Amino acid sequence: MVHGGGWWIYVWGDEEGRGKRVSWALVRRVLAYARPYRAHIGLLLATILVTTGLGLLTPLIFRDLLDQALPAGDTARLNWLALGLIGIPVASGAVRVFQRKLNAAVGEGVIYDLRVSLFQHLQRMSLRFFTNTKTGELMSRLNNDVVGAQRAISSTIVDIVTNVITVIATLAVMLTLEWRLTVLGVLVLPFFILAARRLGGRLREVARVQMECNAQMNAMMNETLNISGALLVKLFGRGRLEVERFERRAARVRDAGVQQAVWGSQFFVLIGLVGVVGTALVYWVGGHLVLDSVFTIGTIVAFGAYLTQLYGPLQALTNAPVDFATSMVSFERVFEVLDLPLEITDKPGAIHLQAVRGELTFERVSFRYETRPDALLSDVERVGRMDNVRAVFSAEAPADGRRAMHDSRPASQAREAALDDVSFTIQPGQLVALVGPSGAGKTTLTYLIPRLYDPTSGRILLDGRDLRDIALESLAAQIGMVTQETHLFHDTIRTNLLYAKLDASQAELEAACRAANIHDFIMELPDGYDTIVGERGYRLSGGEKQRIAIARVILKDPRILVLDEATSHLDSQSEALIQDALKTVMAGRTSIVIAHRLSTILAADQILVLDRGRIVERGTHPELLAQGGLYALLYETQFKTEREPA
Repeated sequence: MVHGGGWWIYVWGDEEGRGKRVSWALVRRVLAYARPYRAHIGLLLATILVTTGLGLLTPLIFRDLLDQALPAGDTARLNWLALGLIGIPVASGAVRVFQRKLNAAVGEGVIYDLRVSLFQHLQRMSLRFFTNTKTGELMSRLNNDVVGAQRAISSTIVDIVTNVITVIATLAVMLTLEWRLTVLGVLVLPFFILAARRLGGRLREVARVQMECNAQMNAMMNETLNISGALLVKLFGRGRLEVERFERRAARVRDAGVQQAVWGSQFFVLIGLVGVVGTALVYWVGGHLVLDSVFTIGTIVAFGAYLTQLYGPLQALTNAPVDFATSMVSFERVFEVLDLPLEITDKPGAIHLQAVRGELTFERVSFRYETRPDALLSDVERVGRMDNVRAVFSAEAPADGRRAMHDSRPASQAREAALDDVSFTIQPGQLVALVGPSGAGKTTLTYLIPRLYDPTSGRILLDGRDLRDIALESLAAQIGMVTQETHLFHDTIRTNLLYAKLDASQAELEAACRAANIHDFIMELPDGYDTIVGERGYRLSGGEKQRIAIARVILKDPRILVLDEATSHLDSQSEALIQDALKTVMAGRTSIVIAHRLSTILAADQILVLDRGRIVERGTHPELLAQGGLYALLYETQFKTEREPA
């Protein structure tokens, strides 16, 4: 039937009447991944025909042995038939080994293609997608669902084709031998379907529950066994609590596994009994026909062998539609990721920057952290969890964006718009300091410069060109960022530095590290630049990680520098080294710094004061102090304790 402009395959459901459907569009898309392996699949089908044909010869050999060789006392014929009984399994085994190689090549090739496509697409997704998606769910798509999709091509579809060919060929041979016994053997087919409907639905339900329990257990392991989760558990002394939680989830997996084993054994026992009944009927009726001299003993023996070859594939085919539909779910989940729209993309004919002066302009820029349902993965049922909590925003801010000087309590920064009508210009080579309460929008503003997000309204210009008109790779090459939370790969210091410039020489690495005041420290390590930094760089101190991050940016040599100058949590020596390194890296570059230190603020050509997503004050340090507004309040509460140079 036609549904929604396309064809659907409807598959019978379980005892509750639930059904599955697979669209032809989905099937065609699945087959598209098999298209590069047409030659392998063609050979695979050929091997299926060969093994099926060889399997049909054995019962005929038994028939000839009983009806011709033994009654006639033909020794030569007996010898050849015995050799045939040995040679057929040997030949069939050799073909099956080759068949398995072809099957594995197709399956592993599909896994490779899907994983690369998924990873490539995820690399192009915006930061918004990753802030709204759990890493464990992405890993599930890249691993479990990709393997399930591979199984659909290399196992499910191949098994269906094999079983269909085997059933057709076996029935054809059986009909040529004796049509009455063939009809009698096929009469048990409805019982196969009935048994599959009765127990198959329950078996699938148990399997679904087991998958959900596994997902919950894996999610917990993913959250508690990474470095941040393990640190949190230890700091709060919740090791016993987490073990108890894990025991409960692992117990549910265990119980579901036991249930699946019990129902599975019942299913196959019942299916086996149906096959036994069919075989008994054939031998019973066939035995009477042999007694009546209608056909020979060899024929009924051959029939018994063919029934075994028939019932196995029939048993598999009764549940094949459900297996096929279930395996297609993995493809649907993979395609769901591949079909997610890209939020940040290059325009056709995007500009590739050559020489960049570094003039940066914000024109009435507003931004909201909106969640687009069409750009996120489908919801996953999480029992006992409340993950979908929407933010509650406070009342509107005062019209002038200021607060009374006598009120030392910080105003709430909760709001709907992260940035609201922000406009300013930074001239090439200038240093601009961003100042404001926590949550005022400073980090959000810096995220818009390398297009981690695009403005909700307004535009950002680099040398007079809209950032959306510039190629992403070209823009990234001109911007260097050092974030407050430095991320290092679990690899060597050298590898982490080379991420900024893949072909950098050792001399360039050392020059960048000297500028960042980290070279001497690295050389004191046992393995120098080949020292492993650990998971997310946890083997290094905060100051050491930050100086490596600064060295990485120096090595990149960007025209525009964006810094979150978070040094308040560092010791005085590390802070002094980092401040000195920052002076080096900012020299001659357009720099935007989220300032936490008075020394940086005093050195700034312009200070922008943000409050609740708006620029409420701008100017130099003396000018802003004279205004007596928010900056003056921040100076009194945060910066005045530092020694102000004369």
